[in-house]
Amino acid sequence: MGEHMGHGVKQRDKVKMTPEEVKAFLAERHSMTMSTLNPDGTIHSVGMWYGFLEGEIALESKAKAQKVLNLRRNPAITLLVEAGDYYEELRGVSIVGKAEIVEEPERIWELGVDVFSRYTTPYTEAMRPAVEMMLNKRIVIKVIPDKIVTWDHRKLGLPSTRPAGA
Repeated sequence: MGEHMGHGVKQRDKVKMTPEEVKAFLAERHSMTMSTLNPDGTIHSVGMWYGFLEGEIALESKAKAQKVLNLRRNPAITLLVEAGDYYEELRGVSIVGKAEIVEEPERIWELGVDVFSRYTTPYTEAMRPAVEMMLNKRIVIKVIPDKIVTWDHRKLGLPSTRPAGA
């Protein structure tokens, strides 16, 4: 019965993204939810823009931000990127891993230019002051993934539940 209701283990494999699909999805312009562990064991989640450093997801943050303090104490991190407004459109990537705090200026700059270009406008040398200001007192959080979970409900071929005109 459960199988006919769209529930159960079989759905999991149907909606999985391929590595190429994951790469393409993450290359799109999305916000990401980043979660770290507070000293009291509660979860600290924040919305972030992200880019790529040395082939891995990376984010820039104020050096003294709570998320950075959390990661210096415990490098466990979870990232969530999702898209879609209706069930049959939902897709996302959840990454569980370890954070590397990057403090070398040239690596911070590399990520800063990438994030700026992804979310603002393609970088030119004229934008240098804006990126320098963005990176003032910042560090980079580079994420080394341990586990990636993905889903793309578009693969289920379900009829649209989007209201007409929406």
